[in-house]
Amino acid sequence: MFTRSRCVVTILLALVCSVLLLGCVTQPKRVVQTLRYEHAGWLQLPGWDADNLQEAWNAFLSSCRALRFRSEWATPCDAAQAVTDQSPGALRNYFEQYFEPYKILKVPSSVRQDTGLITGYYEPLVMGARTPSAEFAAPLYAPPPDLLIVDLASVYPELKGKRVRGRLDGNHVVPYYTRAELPADPAVQGKEIVWINSALDAFLLEIQGSGRVQLPSGEVIRLQYADQNGQPYRSIGRYLVENGELTVEQATMPGIRAWLAANPRRIQEVLDANPSVVFFNEAPQGDPNVGPRGAQGIPLTPGRSIAVDPAIIPLGSPVFLATTLPASDAPLQRLVLAQDTGGAINGAPRADFFWGTGSEAAEKAGKMRQTGSMWLLWPRNAPLPTS
Repeated sequence: MFTRSRCVVTILLALVCSVLLLGCVTQPKRVVQTLRYEHAGWLQLPGWDADNLQEAWNAFLSSCRALRFRSEWATPCDAAQAVTDQSPGALRNYFEQYFEPYKILKVPSSVRQDTGLITGYYEPLVMGARTPSAEFAAPLYAPPPDLLIVDLASVYPELKGKRVRGRLDGNHVVPYYTRAELPADPAVQGKEIVWINSALDAFLLEIQGSGRVQLPSGEVIRLQYADQNGQPYRSIGRYLVENGELTVEQATMPGIRAWLAANPRRIQEVLDANPSVVFFNEAPQGDPNVGPRGAQGIPLTPGRSIAVDPAIIPLGSPVFLATTLPASDAPLQRLVLAQDTGGAINGAPRADFFWGTGSEAAEKAGKMRQTGSMWLLWPRNAPLPTS
């Protein structure tokens, strides 16, 4: 007879198989490869010779401290510690000596796609309180105790890093609560970290994955991403476009904010269109000049950190990005570091560009929906990553 723990494990494995639409008896079907890394010359990187690499150097060194114990990174990261001349020309020589550029291509069939969507994100600063009130009514939660996390590698080792989230309903594992359903879950009662004075600002802090909250006392705390409810991310901008409320051109964050301000009774309807919920951990603000920690565990650098799909671009990797400034044709071409991930960042070429903290960063991030190309800078003579 099964013990309760063995029964739960069996149920969870059944959930994994159903989610993947695979039988536990058979091996998963091989997915057709649609990604290619195409070797390139340094002169093919637009703006490479003009970029001020000093602005990215400290971010790169931070990534190296986390990567240096991996065999492919040992040589370039050891060499980076010995660099004394940090002029742009010397740093360019360093990268050209220890790395090779590979353009990231999507090849769904015979079509060669070498550009993708580049969006922006930022660290919000919002107003909140430790207790709810008429002014502070939108909660942000720590992970609730009924949230189950299943590591898919326990079933298929090739799915390392992929997880499924759910909850127990009697002896059944079911998807976790959506945004609309979550307030009715008794398990989240008491897991509120703070209440925010704007439901939209609380929602945007979730979308960004981290942020600062200023309390009435003047104290500022940081909320860092802890987990997610496992529901798919849905864009509220797309929801408004599909319902004929905004055009595609109007569906920027400033446009969405203006529409919600004019239609306050529909704000919960619009927010609930995105079933995904982010849970947080609280941290002290620390140095206000240091960015939030990304998925690599390293503080993000404004203008030099990006969020990527880590299944395609390994975290910590230098990437050369060629795109344009938000709502502009002016070039944005620079070395960036893949130091974060995001629920809406899937596939490649695809990136979310970190703009920093505050209102100016928020404005740039909200307007950024550009087309761009990406080159992975990979350690010379090392095997390319597999995706």
